[in-house]
Amino acid sequence: MSAAPLVGAAAAAVLALAILAAGPGPAPHAAGGPIGNPACGTHPGHAGHGTALTPSGQDQLAIFAQGCFWGVEERFRRVPGVVATAVGYTGGHARDPSYEDVCTDRTGHAEAVLVEFDPARVSYAELLRFFWQTHDPTSGDAQGPDHGTQYRSALFTFGPEQLAAARASRDEEQRRLTDRITTEIAPAGPFWVAEDYHQQWDEKHGARSCPSPHRPRAK
Repeated sequence: MSAAPLVGAAAAAVLALAILAAGPGPAPHAAGGPIGNPACGTHPGHAGHGTALTPSGQDQLAIFAQGCFWGVEERFRRVPGVVATAVGYTGGHARDPSYEDVCTDRTGHAEAVLVEFDPARVSYAELLRFFWQTHDPTSGDAQGPDHGTQYRSALFTFGPEQLAAARASRDEEQRRLTDRITTEIAPAGPFWVAEDYHQQWDEKHGARSCPSPHRPRAK
């Protein structure tokens, strides 16, 4: 293995540990530094309600689901190289679902974070390592105290390269874990932006929210 992947993995691990250490906090000045990143953009890929996604310039897009999207978005907004995020619903069968629709557990959608990132500053492989290190990918349709298909672990990919990278990273992560990874990996479909009050929830409220990251059982 070359030195570059090792350095990338180490950097991702350090960042993940720092963010995990911050944990949920009751106030803007809780341990772990600022909440989210107000300098990070809020319109990744010009996302709308199922409309085509188009990143700016040389940026790329990725979609991550790992439980309640409030805390997931807050963590990804602090990753250097992530330039914009938004929360929404994807991976289901209903058109333009509302939060209430998704909560019925009948639309098939996952709460997800759409990430626009600068590949010159952070690679998709590094984002994948961060994804695995900041939740429990073995818990099925649940994350922490939240249960239902909307809280499942999932990677929705753009293009064959991301799909192959996501599958390879899952297999690599599985070798470290006792329980079977249940993360869904599928090509990205329509992304439906969530209601405004869900966007950047933690930054708006000055506290870290759900889900507190849970870790799977290592071998």
